[in-house]
Amino acid sequence: MKKKVVVCTLALGLSLLALAGCGGKKEASAGAKELNVQFVPTNNDGSMEAKAKPFAEYLSEKLGCKVNVTLATDYSTIVEAMASGKVDIGIMPPAAYVQARDQKAAQAILTSQLGAYSHETGLPEEGKLSGTFKGEVLVKADSDLQTLEDLKGKRIATLSPNSASGYIYPVAEMKDLGIDPTKDCTLTTVNDIPSEMTAVLSGQQDACFVFEGARNVFASKFSDHDLLKDLRVLYLTEGDIPNDAIAVQTDMEPELKEKVKEVFLNMKDDEAGQEAMSLWNHKGYEEANDSVYDTVKDYTAKAAE
Repeated sequence: MKKKVVVCTLALGLSLLALAGCGGKKEASAGAKELNVQFVPTNNDGSMEAKAKPFAEYLSEKLGCKVNVTLATDYSTIVEAMASGKVDIGIMPPAAYVQARDQKAAQAILTSQLGAYSHETGLPEEGKLSGTFKGEVLVKADSDLQTLEDLKGKRIATLSPNSASGYIYPVAEMKDLGIDPTKDCTLTTVNDIPSEMTAVLSGQQDACFVFEGARNVFASKFSDHDLLKDLRVLYLTEGDIPNDAIAVQTDMEPELKEKVKEVFLNMKDDEAGQEAMSLWNHKGYEEANDSVYDTVKDYTAKAAE
């Protein structure tokens, strides 16, 4: 299926106006077109839907054309949306990006930067940013579980099998130890990380798979718990997971691609941009090195064995 490329008007010279793509199928016709953006929410409590509209308005202003922002229902739907050409820009978790890339439906133009965390304390490292993160296995602070091997026979809350930290990396590394969690454990897929943590805190699950720093990110959602005290990190994945990709349709016009890149790179420099980035806890963006996502493909294959 042809990918869409929408067109914004650019001034060329003093008397001639040309059109450059801005989402939608490549066309010679003039007129403003729409750009479709989608992202995967980190939680499903409805709070992120309310923030999608201001983000759409921000992008519309910066790109000079109407932008629609939608939330993917899960990791697979954003891949399908990119592959079908319904979405022009995807803010994509690493495993979802790799799937779309392999279908030649997406090209990473930027990689997000996240705040770095201390592996010893679990606390943010002031002023430090990172292009990768770890997966965490969380258990209750008073749990008898001490090692990854201790999870054999236990109940584990996970995210979608398409989630790098919420499934792929910990499952693959357990298999490296000779434990197949799909057979040797009871895995329960839940909708989001706060639900995973709640299940562990309540004793319904023995452990959960989350991204590094999740206890800090979602602390405000647990008024009755101090997550840093009530949950502890049983295990950090050995493998480093590349951050989210800002990915575009592979046939997007070069001029528009550069404009999109510029807008995202500049988000950290104004308050509205910082507010937009906070939707995914992004602190900034850097040029994408597509090869760093190859490790996700390797881990995905291992987890699926």
